Amino acid sequence: MYNSFIKEITDEENSSKSGKKNQTSIEEVLSSKGRIIILKTLAEREELNISAIARIANLNHSTTTQHLKFLTKAGLVQEKKFGRIKIFRYRIENTKARSLKRLFEIWD
Repeated sequence: MYNSFIKEITDEENSSKSGKKNQTSIEEVLSSKGRIIILKTLAEREELNISAIARIANLNHSTTTQHLKFLTKAGLVQEKKFGRIKIFRYRIENTKARSLKRLFEIWD
């Protein structure tokens, strides 16, 4: 299992579309309680609009928006727009996102 996990990480890094690796560290991702709550919420529910995320995380809209921008840039979350509505999706296909989801499942 460990070897397949390492292979997944290596394959994802080698198949990077832009040729650049994401420079976001795990310390940056996990440095905010609000960000962790947002990640856990999206990992559990897969997709939500920004208002639902803010309500569940008990954060204001502005703070939620900032965290979601960071998480999108880190490649853990994907933003989809439907007119004025923004839906955020947990990117389970991303090895780091999948690993964080496993961590949340183990920890809870």
